[in-house]
Amino acid sequence: MAYKITDSCVACGTCIDECPVEAISAGDIYVIDADKCIECGTCAGVCPSEAIVAE
Repeated sequence: MAYKITDSCVACGTCIDECPVEAISAGDIYVIDADKCIECGTCAGVCPSEAIVAE
């Protein structure tokens, strides 16, 4: 089950640097590529707005 980024995202960039497989891309809110995500949860652990949840 990949992670997804909800509308609570404030686009702070914290998660991008933490993703070991570069599955997160920037935008108005960030997006996780489900095909690349290895479900490690690192991004969710560092998100200050708790915008990253398991799908």
